[in-house]
Amino acid sequence: MSRHALTIRGGTVVDGTGAPARTADVAIEGGVITEVGKIDGAGARTIDADGLLVTPGFVDIHAHYDGQASWGERMIPSSWHGVTTVVVGNCGVGFAPVHPHDHDRLIELMEGVEDIPGTVLHEGLAWNWQSFPEFMDALVGRPFDVDVAVQVPHGALRLHVWGARGARREAATADDIATMARIAREAIEAGALGFTTSRTLNHRTSKGDYTPTLTASADELVGIADAIGHTGRGVLQVVSDFDEVDAEFAIFRRMAETSGRPLSFSLVQVRGDGWRHLLELLSAANADGVTMTAQVAPRAVGLLLGLQCTLHPLLTNPVYREIAALPLAERVAVMADPRFKETVLAADAAQRDDSKLGGRLIQAFHKMYELGDPPDYEPDPASSIAARAKREGRDALDLAYDVLLRDGGTSFLYLPSLNYSDGNLDAVGEMLAHPNTVVGLADGGAHVGTICDASFPTTLLTLWARDRERGRLALPFAVQRHTRDTARTVGLRDRGVLAAGYRADINVIDFEHLTARRPEMRHDLPAGGKRLVQSADGYVATLVAGEITYENGETRGPLPGRLVRGPQSAPTDGATR
Repeated sequence: MSRHALTIRGGTVVDGTGAPARTADVAIEGGVITEVGKIDGAGARTIDADGLLVTPGFVDIHAHYDGQASWGERMIPSSWHGVTTVVVGNCGVGFAPVHPHDHDRLIELMEGVEDIPGTVLHEGLAWNWQSFPEFMDALVGRPFDVDVAVQVPHGALRLHVWGARGARREAATADDIATMARIAREAIEAGALGFTTSRTLNHRTSKGDYTPTLTASADELVGIADAIGHTGRGVLQVVSDFDEVDAEFAIFRRMAETSGRPLSFSLVQVRGDGWRHLLELLSAANADGVTMTAQVAPRAVGLLLGLQCTLHPLLTNPVYREIAALPLAERVAVMADPRFKETVLAADAAQRDDSKLGGRLIQAFHKMYELGDPPDYEPDPASSIAARAKREGRDALDLAYDVLLRDGGTSFLYLPSLNYSDGNLDAVGEMLAHPNTVVGLADGGAHVGTICDASFPTTLLTLWARDRERGRLALPFAVQRHTRDTARTVGLRDRGVLAAGYRADINVIDFEHLTARRPEMRHDLPAGGKRLVQSADGYVATLVAGEITYENGETRGPLPGRLVRGPQSAPTDGATR
């Protein structure tokens, strides 16, 4: 009988292909799966998976660990939620290519777009690169708890090629386009998975300037995409407000058609049902042989508001601002005084400055909820702060004030900002079920003081494949959406499936008890920077390349993750790495 490095015994295998669940063993040797079925051979180590779910590791194609991968080893919190591969460099922001005199500009862009403090980036980034291939070289050999793949960001590319003109969003000349196209092509040839850009008004630098790529012409975008297409590899990723849906989609379709490369875009419900029209356009493109995919979130994109966070309802209150700089414990002690609270509430309506950070958004109590543990990511509008306050006969800010003080000032208010226009997640379910969508937009590594959506894989399984009655997804389909499908979307065909020859990136899950916990704030980034993290119960073991990286929520063993250079072939094509 053969002997394996590791054997997972008797689990309920959901293999990532959409096939029905089955009871099977999984054997691993040399970082790859060698057999799935009834295995007679022994393993140097055995995981008893009886009664547990066994899935491929989740492939997160929309992360922002660009900086964290350059100074850290663990891509937490994503890796706490069964993620075994992250793809960074999304939304047109990143740190290469770069001239030394543009370091501050790229930091300001990342700080503004992705809410990563500039002090953290100034302290953490080594800047031992200029070109994009040099950036990848700086990551080669670094050990991670997940595999990390990178993409070349349009914002950095524009600044690198034409400096202040690019930052001011001036129209690119033919020479500008040719130079950007050449550099993007070289990045793809060196191992970047793709090229990314942003066309949303929500993306601004920390100084308030729009992202350099906001008004890039169709000729610029198509010119870069076409150059990438000549490599025969690489993917395209875009984010847009889609204010003019047909015209904007036509540009993206042209990028994909001209280059022959797959393109994905972010799809969310903002208001109305414009997202349905985008799905219709997406279906038509694919029917015509143009490979395009929408990345969708499995829940609302929600803001977390709290005394530790970037935003909260008292942020612009002049009385509160007098104590805003105090350590949390001292602030809570002052705020607990009823006389101080009375002064704050009296000053708020008359003196609040809505032009400050957060503006009116932080007063949107009709769509703001107290976040419990475990969090309810589909709260009933009747449980909003405004609705509760009305039933109690008090002002909404009065109630919000009390909520903010709970748990020593570490509690959170939850404000669903996207995908929740109807007060439920029905639209999300429709998006997830569409044949040309995948799970994305978790933004791991970004929005560290405002959003914590890296738990999307856990929400996908618990909410959509277990708990929700309306629009429930079959478990094999839900797993496929975030394993094989996401991996193939970015050209990583060596993972996302439990079958012989594929990478042994695997989750062993106590599905019945799988639960995302309430987020918490940590201060463990460079320069003592803060970030929101979120743990989960129920991940019995997570394996990367056959090595156990997490076991029952605890870190284990070596760090087998590495930089992934370029697309990866499926085992039947002769390569697995």
